[in-house]
Amino acid sequence: MDLLAEYRRATMFFEAGDPTGAARLLEPIVEAEPGNSSVRQLLARAYFQSAQLNRAEEQLRELVDRDPSDHYAHHVLGRTLERMNRPADALRHLRIAAAMYSTNADYTAALRRVEGKVGGR
Repeated sequence: MDLLAEYRRATMFFEAGDPTGAARLLEPIVEAEPGNSSVRQLLARAYFQSAQLNRAEEQLRELVDRDPSDHYAHHVLGRTLERMNRPADALRHLRIAAAMYSTNADYTAALRRVEGKVGGR
């Protein structure tokens, strides 16, 4: 299998609005290259976009565990947990993302929204 070609195909599927198709292509790549954060991140996003939230959470937790300074992984993990109706769990990751990249309006908006849900604890 040409992993780079498959990754490019998966990216095209994702960008064309087919996250499920992208995930099918990305799963064997992550299996072959478990340390490739870019592939794992796209797989997590594909799972998120296709509402496979438990799978997205699993991939994002792996990314955060490997690199706690990955603000984007924290943000998407927070958004995933929010979509799973776990705002208290989401809050920690959204706070970390917003603290690391305070000028990102999406990060701040997500943080404020979830803070409102849990009373700003």
